[in-house]
Amino acid sequence: MRDLLRWLGRSLVRQIIIAMLLGIIIGRILMQTGTPQPDGTYIVPAAEYFQILGEFFTKALRAVAPILVFILITHAISRHRQGQARGLKSIIGLYIVGTFAAAAIAVFASTLFPTELYLQNAEDTATAPENLKAVLTALLFKMTDNPVNATVQGNYIGILTWAILGGIALRHASDTSKIALDDAARVIHYIVGIVIRIAPYGVFGLVTATVATTGFSTFATYARLIAVLLGSMAVVALIVNPLLVWIMLRKNPYPLVWRCLIQSGIPAFFTRSSAANIPINLNLSEQLGLREQTYSISIPLGANINMAGAAITIAVLSLAAAHTLHVPVHPLNALILCFLATLGAAGASGVPGGSLMLIPMACSLLGIDGQTSAQVIAIGVLIGVIQDSAETALNSSSDVIFTAAADLADRRKNGATAS
Repeated sequence: MRDLLRWLGRSLVRQIIIAMLLGIIIGRILMQTGTPQPDGTYIVPAAEYFQILGEFFTKALRAVAPILVFILITHAISRHRQGQARGLKSIIGLYIVGTFAAAAIAVFASTLFPTELYLQNAEDTATAPENLKAVLTALLFKMTDNPVNATVQGNYIGILTWAILGGIALRHASDTSKIALDDAARVIHYIVGIVIRIAPYGVFGLVTATVATTGFSTFATYARLIAVLLGSMAVVALIVNPLLVWIMLRKNPYPLVWRCLIQSGIPAFFTRSSAANIPINLNLSEQLGLREQTYSISIPLGANINMAGAAITIAVLSLAAAHTLHVPVHPLNALILCFLATLGAAGASGVPGGSLMLIPMACSLLGIDGQTSAQVIAIGVLIGVIQDSAETALNSSSDVIFTAAADLADRRKNGATAS
């Protein structure tokens, strides 16, 4: 028993898997005691107690999300310095283009293969903008909201706006201010870590209540959701990223892409943290013969702002919520969602499951309230064992791929030879 507890204690992924299995078993047992309903669900009084455990976890996520978005995005933007490394502008350009392309592919895939989720008491919680004027007016008003009010009300568009402006301003701040921001980022990382550590208990409660009241039909929906997520990530990893490398180098990109996927993507899949994979990426960059003055900056920076996988997660899950609530998505909203996912993904910097915290920001664009968004986050946690691992593998491997492509292209342009 002691060995089993030690084995479980080493990995949050293992704990979540065990929690899901236990939830399925107990939920199935409880379902047998429930009263069947015409819509295929069950009324199970005992499930309400397990639902409390799941709601505690989702409320904790909802509470930490606004300040997480503000601090992490501000911190990520404030860290960049111009003139420190050759080719850095090209690398950042690839980061942005790659992330935006990933968001666009996710939006296209979600439109082509719409997915609906099981959300409790969410039928009347969304209001869709009626026309283009309403879309632009709501967006502008949310952007100009008071930062304190935006944080309190969960206005993530306003939070994102103030975070971007704050990050740009802090690039020229004193060292004391930058140190304080670094400390604030560490604090929020620690707090998020505590919230994530209670994930197994929240997952156990959510799975138990869900299986007891809806059976296994919900997991069929999750399988479709996972397929859309992983399919989008595969397209980015095997088509979009190689295409961007080819544009930079004008030669077969797949040897570089495969090497980065194997040597960086596989470790990142298991660490589930772009930040934790930084040493591996630095070592791989050295093996590739890249310039240290370039990769020593671009790799840590990429762990914060190069988040193609996170952009996919944000777009797919927010659109799944919209499809569930039958909210029509205006083409302009879809385009803005791509931009929001690109910018917001930078706030997921290195935190396991961090992209899930940005979902309310995207949902707010579609008129979906915070309570519903928290339920979507909880669903993201349920599938996070697969989703977050694949997302981190894509994010981290892309850091090296784009750094190598830009660095090699710059040296070829200037007549330099690789070491």
